[in-house]
Amino acid sequence: MSLILSALENIPLIRQGDNLADIVLNAFEQMNVALLDNDIFVLAQKIVSKAEGRIINLADVIPSQEAIELAEKTEKDARLVELMLQESNEVVRYRKNVIVVEHKLGFICANAGIDHSNVLGDGDNKDVVLLLPENPDNSAKQIRDEIKKRTNKNIGVMIIDSHGRAWRNGTVGMCIGLSGIPALIDERGWKDLFGYTLQATIVGVADELAAATSLVMGQAAEGTPVVHARGFPYPLGEGSLQELIRPKDMDMFR
Repeated sequence: MSLILSALENIPLIRQGDNLADIVLNAFEQMNVALLDNDIFVLAQKIVSKAEGRIINLADVIPSQEAIELAEKTEKDARLVELMLQESNEVVRYRKNVIVVEHKLGFICANAGIDHSNVLGDGDNKDVVLLLPENPDNSAKQIRDEIKKRTNKNIGVMIIDSHGRAWRNGTVGMCIGLSGIPALIDERGWKDLFGYTLQATIVGVADELAAATSLVMGQAAEGTPVVHARGFPYPLGEGSLQELIRPKDMDMFR
């Protein structure tokens, strides 16, 4: 078994309205590798958000009283806090410089996934932030459908972002949207090497692939926000972000 991950070179700075399927295929063609069934393209959330116009200038944001009060407690910009509240179902925890929320998409994350880094290419971006895509599963599906239509190949598309974790230091790549890829693989009932029947093993394969491809993308000035993956060790199939999110009534820590 082998998993081959290749960062696509020559991805331009993405602007609102750009056709990501075009950009991905053009960059892939320059690799002189044939696209095969079961290949997967993994895209960084930032380029999807940019293409979908999810850029906000804080100068246009008027903070609510709730945002102002929370900003004072956390020493954050009240305009930024207002966007976090708008993008979230609830605030889960907060302290100085950190606000942890349940995002409208359902997952728990810091600062509602709102980001300052790598937003604009002109260097003057201190008041410009990027929100997560409104419907990442649909974003992935649109890109996948267009690539599949143009290549006649059964491929998968995944959108990933960097998230922290409650019990460990450091951020890792996590799946926030997917199409044509299983989110989970249920291995209950499978046999191990010694014939023991697995009782509780459900593998978050989309998050595992997200973490692996995040290593290839990098986090700073690499400029490689798309990765081609070949050798995913499970059959492709339909999955969704919601499969990866533990229901609140089963969350022992909230």
